[in-house]
Amino acid sequence: MANNNPTHVVTGKVRLSYEHIMKPYANRQNDPNAVPKYSVTVLVPKSDKATKARIDAGIRAALEKGVKNKMFREGVPLEKLPTPIYDGDGYRADGYTPFGAECKGMWVFTASCSQERKPDVVDLNGNPIIVASEIYSGIWARVSMDFYPYAVPARQGIGCGLCHVQKVADDTPLGAARTTAADDFGATGDEDFDPLG
Repeated sequence: MANNNPTHVVTGKVRLSYEHIMKPYANRQNDPNAVPKYSVTVLVPKSDKATKARIDAGIRAALEKGVKNKMFREGVPLEKLPTPIYDGDGYRADGYTPFGAECKGMWVFTASCSQERKPDVVDLNGNPIIVASEIYSGIWARVSMDFYPYAVPARQGIGCGLCHVQKVADDTPLGAARTTAADDFGATGDEDFDPLG
């Protein structure tokens, strides 16, 4: 089906990190009032120039939409407005924290949507994935999203709304390796174990 919406973008094969697409999540460590939402950090290989070109075009279309709708404050150069995509070989939005090793050689952005708009998550044949363990940080997927302009009292720029995800391949999970109960507690029947001491 043809896409006639210039702000709507579908990626090629990308890797997922910080995945929260099966269940909404709120990072209340940084913000106690955070509202749960679906989100994922998308890692686009720099070799995939076609996906990067579509992303750039989607961001440009969102900027044009913001200008047309007079959303942005006057006097702010468009090139200074924040966009959601970062160079994984550089630094995070704070300007001094480097990205993790998994981001090297990648373009990095986060897409999210409200908990009322759960993204469809499907396999290569378009069948819904309902087993949560099949989706994890580290898989390869295709992601559809919408870029949009935003302007609130303290901030303005371009955001990225998560639409849908298609899993295309498994890979090594990203993040800290998880231990098993046997790793943590040892074998059952340990005669030397003192529950009080």
